[in-house]
Amino acid sequence: MTSKQRAYLKSIAMNIEPVFNVGKASLTPEVTNAVIEVLEKREIVKISVLKNCMDDPKEIGRILSERTGSELVQVIGKKIVLYKPAKNEKDRKIVLPK
Repeated sequence: MTSKQRAYLKSIAMNIEPVFNVGKASLTPEVTNAVIEVLEKREIVKISVLKNCMDDPKEIGRILSERTGSELVQVIGKKIVLYKPAKNEKDRKIVLPK
C-alpha cells in the first residue's frame, strides 16, 4: 500500500464512527469474527480500545490485521483503522488512488 493510498483511507476513516470496542477481555474470537464480517461488508472499519483494556492498541491492531487478513491503516491513540478490499473487483466500495 502506498502512502497516497494510506492517506486516502485515513481521510475516509476520519468521518466514520468506531464500530467495535475492545475492552477488558481484549481480543476474543468473537471480536475477530465480527471484525471479519464488517470488513467483508464495508471494507474499512474503525475500532476503539477502551481504557480498561491493558493491551497496547498498536499490538491489538497488528494482531487483528494478521487474523483478519486486512491492512492496518493507522493506530492513533486508542483508535485502530483496518482495511480489506472486497474479493470481487466489481463489489469494491472503496477505490484506492493509483
